[in-house]
Amino acid sequence: MNLSGNAVKFWLQKENIPLENLMIIADDLALPFGTLRMKMKGSDAGHNGLKSIQEQLQTQNYPRLRFGISAEFSEGRQVDYVLGKWNEEERAKLPERVEKFSKATLSFIFAGIQNAMTSFNGK
Repeated sequence: MNLSGNAVKFWLQKENIPLENLMIIADDLALPFGTLRMKMKGSDAGHNGLKSIQEQLQTQNYPRLRFGISAEFSEGRQVDYVLGKWNEEERAKLPERVEKFSKATLSFIFAGIQNAMTSFNGK
């Protein structure tokens, strides 16, 4: 995942996909669990996958949908936390959150990013 920019660049070029039709979906430690945040552009905010994409595309201007996973880990245990298992409360909430994210992604595809952001950000 930390080198995902290589794959993104390859498929954009191979399929001739414009950046505005790209949606990057990423986890986000800075957001509470299950929080949805869609943006048209932005920094990598320390996310290695987004950093790789920005390096490969030479821009921060691409849509992204961030899924909050919170930051409830001990110092130095970030990798274990990110790659670990959901806790019981998160597992219970996950189906509804996945459904909401699916709807947000479909809204991006069919209604455009502005409408999707208006309808789904913060929900």
